[in-house]
Amino acid sequence: MSAVNGVRGEVSVVLAGEVRRLCLTLGALAEIETGLQVSGLAALAERMRALSAGDLLVVLAALLRGGGERNLAEGLADAAVDPREAAEAVARAFAAVA
Repeated sequence: MSAVNGVRGEVSVVLAGEVRRLCLTLGALAEIETGLQVSGLAALAERMRALSAGDLLVVLAALLRGGGERNLAEGLADAAVDPREAAEAVARAFAAVA
């Protein structure tokens, strides 16, 4: 994997035993809003406070696609990803654009 672009908000995380790139792009943000059935950043922020396992899959998959990690994003439900790793990865991706 090439170096991450911190200016773009990319972060690297270890998921399923490999270094992966996550990025909160506008497309990923729209995908997350749709997947979680919320409208607007305030509603999204509220929903992010208590994600279910299914919600975490939606968010992580969108962030992976934003970072160019389509293969893992598409097979995420079957991947060996620790829930804590997933939650930490999501938090890091959101913190990168804060």
